[in-house]
Amino acid sequence: MTPARTKSFTTQLQVRFGDVDPAGIVYFPKIYDYLHEAFEDLWDIHVGRRYYHVLGEQQIGFPLVHSEVDFKHPMHFGERPIVKVTCFKLGRSSLGLRYKMEIDDVLCVEAEMTVVCVDLEDLKSREIPAEYRAKFQELLEPNA
Repeated sequence: MTPARTKSFTTQLQVRFGDVDPAGIVYFPKIYDYLHEAFEDLWDIHVGRRYYHVLGEQQIGFPLVHSEVDFKHPMHFGERPIVKVTCFKLGRSSLGLRYKMEIDDVLCVEAEMTVVCVDLEDLKSREIPAEYRAKFQELLEPNA
């Protein structure tokens, strides 16, 4: 019996000149920028709603409340990492996303980021809207 495959969202980023340190590798805080770029691409392309509009028009945000990042292999200027995103947790108001950044099938970064859906007016948690929940459900890992 074949194990169930998880659908993932995939996007590609670019390591730019200003992203690297004197050692020639991506400066570690830039990894968080890359993760957020992938998060915004996820909204725009997979969810079908620009995150900018979710924040500005709907006054809903998904601030980061927990992160774990493992740096497996360095990335260099000019490389174009592929980022695969899956959902490892889908709660009432919380969302756990797993990111895998690869270059030529070499895992460079693996991260787990947990965000919470909030009303921006008072920053209180709220239920993830059904239309967004359905899109994240598509990326839910088996046994999540």
